[in-house]
Amino acid sequence: MTSELFLYNGKVTTLDTTHPEVSALHIVDNRVAATGTDDEILSKAPPDGIRIDLNNRRVIPGLNDSHLHVIRAGLFFNLELRWDGVPTLSQALDQLKLQAERTPPPQWVRVIGGWNEFQFAEGRLPSLDEINAAAPDTPVFVLHLYDCALLNRAALRVLGIDQNSPNPPGGLIARDASGKPTGLFIAEPNAFILYSTIAQAPKLSFADQLNSTRHYLRELNRFGITSASDAGGGGQNYPEDYGVVKQLAENDQLTLRIAYSLFAQKPGEELSDYERWIAMTHPGDGDEMLRVNGAGENLVWSAADFENFLQPRPELAPIMESELETIIRNLAKANWPWRIHATYDETINRFLNIFERVHRDIPIDKLRWFIDHAETVSKKNLERIQALGGGVAIQHRMAYQGEYFIRRYGVKAVQSRPPLKAMLEMGLPIGGGTDGTRVASYHPWTCLWWLVSGKTVGGTEINAPELRLEREQALRLWTVGSAWFSGEDEKKGSLSAGKLADFAVLSDDYFAVQQDEIRNLESVLTVVDGKVVHANAEYAKYNPELPPVSPDWSPVNKFGGYHNEKKHDHADHHHSHDHGPGHQHWILGADGRSWQSGCGCNV
Repeated sequence: MTSELFLYNGKVTTLDTTHPEVSALHIVDNRVAATGTDDEILSKAPPDGIRIDLNNRRVIPGLNDSHLHVIRAGLFFNLELRWDGVPTLSQALDQLKLQAERTPPPQWVRVIGGWNEFQFAEGRLPSLDEINAAAPDTPVFVLHLYDCALLNRAALRVLGIDQNSPNPPGGLIARDASGKPTGLFIAEPNAFILYSTIAQAPKLSFADQLNSTRHYLRELNRFGITSASDAGGGGQNYPEDYGVVKQLAENDQLTLRIAYSLFAQKPGEELSDYERWIAMTHPGDGDEMLRVNGAGENLVWSAADFENFLQPRPELAPIMESELETIIRNLAKANWPWRIHATYDETINRFLNIFERVHRDIPIDKLRWFIDHAETVSKKNLERIQALGGGVAIQHRMAYQGEYFIRRYGVKAVQSRPPLKAMLEMGLPIGGGTDGTRVASYHPWTCLWWLVSGKTVGGTEINAPELRLEREQALRLWTVGSAWFSGEDEKKGSLSAGKLADFAVLSDDYFAVQQDEIRNLESVLTVVDGKVVHANAEYAKYNPELPPVSPDWSPVNKFGGYHNEKKHDHADHHHSHDHGPGHQHWILGADGRSWQSGCGCNV
């Protein structure tokens, strides 16, 4: 395709307050040249210009995930069986069985987050017996949020785990009455047992990681995502684990803008990490497709307040203050923005004490630092964040953990978690995101649906109507809002002259569909940097070719990524359907270590 496009006959939401809706766009190279009526835009088109009829479809600025582990996810996407969006447990187990039969030794079948039991019509987790029956010989690792993992007997054998094996640091191995491991690994006091275990599974070759990342980026493009802020991750070392994404950038094969933050990797070595990285690179290094954004989301391991609502709120050790303040002072001196994981208000309060001390010596109010998550943040601490020039990146973790939050803290406490309306009224910078792919699904439309519906993926209403967002408010968080967090709000987030040409043409009208249909939206035409990166339906001829998924036994070849099935509506009935006499569901117990009898449909 040429570098000049003329798109007309659409319903274009620009999020530009001077021209909020237009019907046509003129794109030159990688910028929006003009917006306006069909006549205004088409009058500029030469006879041989590329004209695209939008067929009265809704067009939105490209979605921007402000918290996505996109670089790590790309390295593993082709290895993972995704249960994101799968409507029934029986279907999920069928997929597990088929994939176990397709997976060659020594590879594992891995279901790495993005789902929970409440999304299933059965309302329960799989049992270990069911997992062992589905995969008697192939190692299986099923991650449930970031609180536990289910391993089959084959995986325990490969790992050498038996009744003589001690609990690893940072986790518990559940055992039966005789002391034999059951296959349930519990994240207590933190998730180290989970990601250290999956790290022992075989990885893809560099060539297959390139392929995997390209297919994952196309999967994100399928839903209209055009940008993401990468939040780093455990086992994601810099610069070694950034080689794939940098190679794709050099090959002009990135279809997503990525601004990445550098995540401290080992307890006790955080300061040396940041001193080395500050000497190696600087925020802004790179270009508009791939660039350094700053530090985080993990700055020091002693500051991590693990978000497992099956466990009590963790109390951070007193050493946290001195360790974190040293890092913050180094970052502030070097003009590095940072992001930091904080689920609880108590944690945020202690962080802000540190940030205020540093600010008195080295101003931080222009650095665009921000808190990630902030589910229980108080109004007082929001005011302190605002006074220091900070922001809050929010995600739909409550859509996946709302039932567990209610179990621990009660129905009243779940309201306004996080307090979005208060943030908006203050004018605080807020960015929308997912925290995909392990804690929650990378699916952006689940987040947008959660913002406007106030519901979990299991159908539980966790926010009263007055605490939910209007559809345009939610969309702004995912576009204009998220652009602030990478310092690019002057370049992207809205469709107006001079802004980057990133947008999505939707399968249905976001502003007109029934509320629960928001989760079924996809993009039929996604444009990044002025180039089509994904197309289907009537635009399929524009779809860029991708190499076949490799390896050929990949779950992506058989099942794809997020399961988007328009016709299932089980979520609306989770709390009213009749299971019949004698039904029994098993859900994860309040101790996080065992299953208990009880209907997972009732909170």
